[in-house]
Amino acid sequence: MKEKIRELIEKAIKENQKEGVFPEFEIPEILVEKPEEAKNGDYATNIALKIAGLVKKSPTEVASQINSKFQSAPPAGGRRTSSKLLEKAEVAGPGFINFFLAESYLQKQVGEILKKKEKYGNLNLGKGKKLEVEFISANPTGPLTVGNARGGFFGDVLANVLAKAGFKVEKAYYINDYGMQVLALGHSVLKDEQAVYKGDYIDYLNKQVKVRDPYKAGEKAVKIVMTEMIKKTVKKMGINYDEWLSENKLHQNGTVAKVLESLKKKGLTYEKEGAVWFKAKQFGDSRDRVVIKHDGWKTYLAGDAGLHYYKFGVKKFSKVINIWGADHYGDVPGLQAVVEALGHKGKLEIILLQFVTLIKDGQPFKMSKRLGTYVTVDELLEMVNLDAARFFFLTRSPDTHLNFDIDLAKEQSEKNPVYYVQYAHARICSILKKVSIRRLADKFQVSKTNLKLLNHPSELSPMKQLMRLPEVVEDTARDYQVQRLTQYAVDLATAFHQFYRDCRVISEDKKLTSARLALVIATKIVLANTLNLMGISSPEKM
Repeated sequence: MKEKIRELIEKAIKENQKEGVFPEFEIPEILVEKPEEAKNGDYATNIALKIAGLVKKSPTEVASQINSKFQSAPPAGGRRTSSKLLEKAEVAGPGFINFFLAESYLQKQVGEILKKKEKYGNLNLGKGKKLEVEFISANPTGPLTVGNARGGFFGDVLANVLAKAGFKVEKAYYINDYGMQVLALGHSVLKDEQAVYKGDYIDYLNKQVKVRDPYKAGEKAVKIVMTEMIKKTVKKMGINYDEWLSENKLHQNGTVAKVLESLKKKGLTYEKEGAVWFKAKQFGDSRDRVVIKHDGWKTYLAGDAGLHYYKFGVKKFSKVINIWGADHYGDVPGLQAVVEALGHKGKLEIILLQFVTLIKDGQPFKMSKRLGTYVTVDELLEMVNLDAARFFFLTRSPDTHLNFDIDLAKEQSEKNPVYYVQYAHARICSILKKVSIRRLADKFQVSKTNLKLLNHPSELSPMKQLMRLPEVVEDTARDYQVQRLTQYAVDLATAFHQFYRDCRVISEDKKLTSARLALVIATKIVLANTLNLMGISSPEKM
């Protein structure tokens, strides 16, 4: 819808230019937003404010000139548009143009949703381009913690949205099973003086691992951690990866050595102080980076160079999105420099997620039975069900610290947003069950339903929310703000609960019953599609 309104505005500006009312200029980005208050329309634009200086008129004059192109013969207070999309457009405030959607267009969308079902919201934005989302990728030195959960749910849902938007998406987990962290885990498992990690799981690994060489002990421990801890937890989180990538394998099969040799041939590495350095400064980094240390160990960056050669050179992804914790911000410039040196500038995006604080009884909650310091994902999922965990982790922008209220997440009431949304779906299923019992469904045919009967304000409100799903998918695929989905789900549930309170669905009026049933079923489809994108269940009863 935003795109359609943008096109109408652009056309109106060009018509004014053609007629000499506006001078020729390059039209800036036209922003179309949803106003906070319904009285300001369904959509609004501030384009008149942006171009007033170019046109050398006041913003209100500019807005009026644009609005004049949306056809004359206005209803009271606005201009009736030639488009079937809009009921009217009107100038407001210091140069805003507010747009009001036509009832007929909203009614038509209900029919579209009933036809498309689970495909409603599918876009061709990605045009089938191959894209990878790599997320969690925690060091395999222990169980996954709550911090890892945020990256897990965010990455999984972002990948779902991008797939809905028409990209061919793969989900990947990169296992750092090479180098110093493996050695550190080995020392910890052997409980020698160089031990780093502690907790019940280390005691368990100590009993399982029988070799005495620290690095070999670490390698064996990593396999146990991956198989018995991380992969099982990922499954509990409802995440299915397309590929588990091993750093060790990239070293063993020569990929890392091949990439380092390639950088050397391009004159992009040099030796200093017994180490090999990559000329990262040449690509905008603040300093050069070590790729082989003086003791012969290859660094994280060397492994990452091999990994991204594999992603772009072998797998041929057109874009890769890596999701990291905010504590890795210092590693971003080095990796971007390597990716550019490999010839793939602009293809890698790195999203940094801020930290999580668990709140219980109004206080920060930190203690873990197993680790002594952090709460594991398994422990969190023992306290809070998966649906609530997913929803709550998705409610904040990636660059915002997240407070997770355990007590609220457990609450079975309308105060809990995920319960509130799921209850809307369960309520719809209850209505449809009554319809089935009364055999009304046998007579219900969408093609014969008169959707023009849906004109009550509490019927129009959910319709306006229903048609936003494609827009939500598109916006999220562009800016990765997945918290938009949780807010959209709440907005849609709120509109439906209001409709349920104000409009009796099953009545003696068979035509109106049929029309309202169409709206109820359309809402069920869109709610389920939205919850599915978030990896959250759509319960039939609660």
